[in-house]
Amino acid sequence: MRSATNSKSALRVALLVPSSNTVMENDLHAALPKNQFTVHTDRMYLVETTRQAEQRMIEEYAPSAAADLGTLEPDVLVFGCTSAGSLFGLDYDAKVCRELGERAGCPAIGVISAVADALDRQAARRLAVITPYNEDLTNSVAAAVSAGREIVCAYGMGITNNVELADPAPADIVAFAREKLAGKKFDGLFVSCTNFRAYEARAALAEALGVRVVTSNSAVIEAIQRFRSNGLQRAAQAA
Repeated sequence: MRSATNSKSALRVALLVPSSNTVMENDLHAALPKNQFTVHTDRMYLVETTRQAEQRMIEEYAPSAAADLGTLEPDVLVFGCTSAGSLFGLDYDAKVCRELGERAGCPAIGVISAVADALDRQAARRLAVITPYNEDLTNSVAAAVSAGREIVCAYGMGITNNVELADPAPADIVAFAREKLAGKKFDGLFVSCTNFRAYEARAALAEALGVRVVTSNSAVIEAIQRFRSNGLQRAAQAA
């Protein structure tokens, strides 16, 4: 297992995304400094954004994709699908990530687990949730991050074609959130989906709604940065 243990060594991030995802790679490449991180992607076949299709993606396509990424000797693997990780709660996400990480030969980060950690750090207690998904998956991600906080409301756009999750522009996401959340009282907002342009809309959402905002991709970016920082700290202590 390779490990980036000093400030001159770029962390190799192995990224697993649904095959029809067009957003997550762009967000990670834009946010992570290239002298500190390199991002390397493999894809898991997915066309429909439904519970059944995502279970098939995890069981049939994710394992071989993780093994493929293992050949680049990554430092960390990211399982880049929020709703799939949420299907049976955080313990399920942790199990999936552990098994995929074993195939890739490195630790693994799950999106929904990274989101829960980010929300804990923000101490959000009354949470609103926005997604591009159908009702089933919207409820699934809301339930997965409900521990220790109240879910005030959860609204989805009803999109079930995975490539179309990327169609709403950041301004569309802000307009949807403002419409659905008008009159609601909450102290945090989670905008789900790695294939949703919510990371681009994050600052505008925070300004429009007056609360701190966590998105799937913002949580993963923070988790990757924290992973590297913790590794450097351990290396310094061992030196």
